[in-house]
Amino acid sequence: MAAPKKLIAGNWKMNMLAADGVALARAVAADGQGAACDLLVCPPATILAAVADAVAGSAVAVGGQDCHEAESGAYTGDVSAAMLRDAGASHAILGHSERRHGLGETDARVRAKTIAAHGAGLTAIVCIGETEAERDAGRTLDVLGAQIAGSLPESGVDAANTVIAYEPVWAIGTGRTPTLDEVAAAHGHIRATLESMLGGDAAAVRLLYGGSMKPENAADLLSVDNVDGGLIGGASLDAASFLAIAAAA
Repeated sequence: MAAPKKLIAGNWKMNMLAADGVALARAVAADGQGAACDLLVCPPATILAAVADAVAGSAVAVGGQDCHEAESGAYTGDVSAAMLRDAGASHAILGHSERRHGLGETDARVRAKTIAAHGAGLTAIVCIGETEAERDAGRTLDVLGAQIAGSLPESGVDAANTVIAYEPVWAIGTGRTPTLDEVAAAHGHIRATLESMLGGDAAAVRLLYGGSMKPENAADLLSVDNVDGGLIGGASLDAASFLAIAAAA
């Protein structure tokens, strides 16, 4: 089976007010026309609808950065998957390391959010990754396998509704990246784990690399087997840098 089309996804995190976010989205949409990969931007929830309007009719998709697992209720400050969809999102980032390690999100919570995202018609970008201590202890592959098993629903997972993003925690925002061999080993293990769960359908599930991907190293990282795109942090806040990564795909 041919490798899936690459996806370059920008996680804006807690950055951008409306005017700057809309301008960035429009620049990505205008200059990204004809890109050979799929493009996705994930702005803060406060400007998601405005960004979705700004890129409407273009090749750029829009995603949320998180969602609550409940459809509605007394969850002050939270946003449901249906609300993201209503605001124009087609994707949702779930289980990002900043939420797992900063806010204590468990695999079980990420699984519940993934089920909610699927139920709302969103594609879930499920993030997994090891800490530096876990890597130094030689536990990287065990951690990744356990996170996949714990974070994905037992049924209903396919290439249309699920993307996996591997983000070594120690490489996010630090400027450090694993070696290409280390990335290949991690992504190969993720693919094999998915195959044990999904069978042949696993070949079409896109696996993104996240963790200090930038224009300077994108081509090398994107050439690694089983790397089907990138989840981009800081470099996604600049249209030229983001699109340079897309061009490398």
